[in-house]
Amino acid sequence: MNKRPEGKALFKVSIVSDTHVNEREDFSASPYPANAEANPRARHVFAQINAVNPAFVIHLGDMINPVPELPSYVEAAQEFHNLAKELKAPLHMVPGNHDIGDKPVSWMPAGMVCGEYIALYRKHFGKDYFAIKHEDCHFIVINSPLINSGDPAEEEQRIWLEGYLAAHRGKRMFLFSHYPIYVSDPAEPESYDNIGQPGRGWLLGLIRDYKPEAVFTAHVHNFWYDVIGETEYYVLPSTCFVRHDYAEMYRIDGGDQKGRNDAAKLGFLTLDVHEKGHVAHYHRSYGATLAPGAELADPVVARPHAKTSRPDNIFVDMRHGWAEEMTVAPSGAVDEFRRKIARNDYPVMALWEMGLRGLRVPIQDLMDPRIRRRMELMAGVGSRFQVYLYGMPDKDEAAMLGAHAGLVSQLELVLGWDQVPALSGEIRALKQATGLRIILSRVNRKDGAKHSGGRFNHLISHGFTLSELDELEAFLSDHPGLVDGIQFTAPRSECPWASARALSGFAGKTGTRPVLYVKSTEASPAEEQPDEIANAERFALAMMAGIGTGVDVVLDTLDDADRGYFTRTGLIDRRFNPRLAGQLLSAIVETAGPRDWRARETPGYLSEAGTGRTLRVVRAGDLAGAGGRWICPETGRSGPANDDSRRSSSALLLMEEDG
Repeated sequence: MNKRPEGKALFKVSIVSDTHVNEREDFSASPYPANAEANPRARHVFAQINAVNPAFVIHLGDMINPVPELPSYVEAAQEFHNLAKELKAPLHMVPGNHDIGDKPVSWMPAGMVCGEYIALYRKHFGKDYFAIKHEDCHFIVINSPLINSGDPAEEEQRIWLEGYLAAHRGKRMFLFSHYPIYVSDPAEPESYDNIGQPGRGWLLGLIRDYKPEAVFTAHVHNFWYDVIGETEYYVLPSTCFVRHDYAEMYRIDGGDQKGRNDAAKLGFLTLDVHEKGHVAHYHRSYGATLAPGAELADPVVARPHAKTSRPDNIFVDMRHGWAEEMTVAPSGAVDEFRRKIARNDYPVMALWEMGLRGLRVPIQDLMDPRIRRRMELMAGVGSRFQVYLYGMPDKDEAAMLGAHAGLVSQLELVLGWDQVPALSGEIRALKQATGLRIILSRVNRKDGAKHSGGRFNHLISHGFTLSELDELEAFLSDHPGLVDGIQFTAPRSECPWASARALSGFAGKTGTRPVLYVKSTEASPAEEQPDEIANAERFALAMMAGIGTGVDVVLDTLDDADRGYFTRTGLIDRRFNPRLAGQLLSAIVETAGPRDWRARETPGYLSEAGTGRTLRVVRAGDLAGAGGRWICPETGRSGPANDDSRRSSSALLLMEEDG
């Protein structure tokens, strides 16, 4: 199920959703201040879309906040058009429930879609279902509130949609709906946030039959991803506010306005359509606003995507569940009579926008059928999995590894060093039965980390150390072909650059591919590492060492571990929003691109093969007299390295220099 694109990018489409424009600036009938920011936030996103320069723009609905039964509807519609006229590309609109009336929802007081509201919508926004063709691709817009409504227009849309799909079977098609078909599971009960039966089954049947390339939906103001048959399925966030009932997904308080103003989750999407396949880049707007007549100050930050990024030897330790399902409590607002079950897909979004393809996961993820399916979907967009377990797999685990060997890039066996000789026969049999690459690690039960003074060492460590290179070379010479790689661990006090260079030499001598596990902690489980700049520098140094040496690198960890033992600051926080480290790694992957880089002896310096150009990370305060150009991961801004006007004293800068 390969979903990675092929061939050149043909054109771009910007997709925006749920702007909820109010009838006037800096006002909203909602009690939440974030809603009153809707208009200037939409203006900012529209200016960013202009900077992207798409072929056209599709708005997934809820253009405005007032519903059709309110007298402010007309005024809000006019205000939306005043904002949207600044768009340079053609705009195509999908009707949302705020624009055309709710789907049939008997427990809600808002008016449902009807002939009167359809006529009102068509007067102010145009057609409510239609298709456009661009470069042999078909973009199909449906009026999803109509589904299950019983209005005569529902049957008209059904006949049109079925006819259009049949007439263009085998063509490249993209489908756009305001309501999600479902949020997390095709079999989930109906709620305010999905399409109920029988309409859901009808639409899913059409998708599985006609196989559009992708479906894009909105309404829930959060991100989800799935695959329906052969069709990629996206649910997009809003530009204005977050549906904060879904803040149940975080093991932390909801944040500003109980999570409604979780601004890092706001933004829009750019769809890059390739000769074969597509890439959906999400651009975080961070809730930025733009005053009338003002110029856009912040550029659209170019981010990579795991579908197209090159580094395949950088893994992230997925300590937390990365496909968890959460129970959303009845809220007394849009849903009151049933709990909702929702999967958290924000870790997926974070991995994509950092261009990180490698995930280190425990074997329990492979054994869980629900998570295994997510692994299959992720593998389809380019993800690679290093599966680990302590000891040898049992009968069921070995059978699962064999049946799904295509999902496992490498299997990490954590064993007692004194056990390995006796297990060599089992290891060889496992390799032969599964065809897997085996990475040998060790559990260090009796290493040199004991505390003095009569204290009992109750801490677990794993991985070999650089002091054992000679011993390992001899072991591999005595046991040829037993394993494909050895995993080493670099604690906080050890420079990952020096470790990676040493392991590169080890790989040349032994013919194995070493793995460097880069820890963000030291020996004490009570010690914190709160310096975000230092953490980002360490992550960046480790990633660049992996890029420059070819050694597999595992970064510890994706999202913060802020409780329990060995607290860690990750690439994203506990609301799954990017930290500076995550932004920096994204900038490194995007800037490095497909070029061939080599690690210099000086830590942090990469040289491009054949050109002598360098790539390095520096602190803003260290730039006096420096040449080249810089990119600030915090803002995406770039400029000459000696230009002080755009530098933040707290910024880390990714610099490209000639020579």
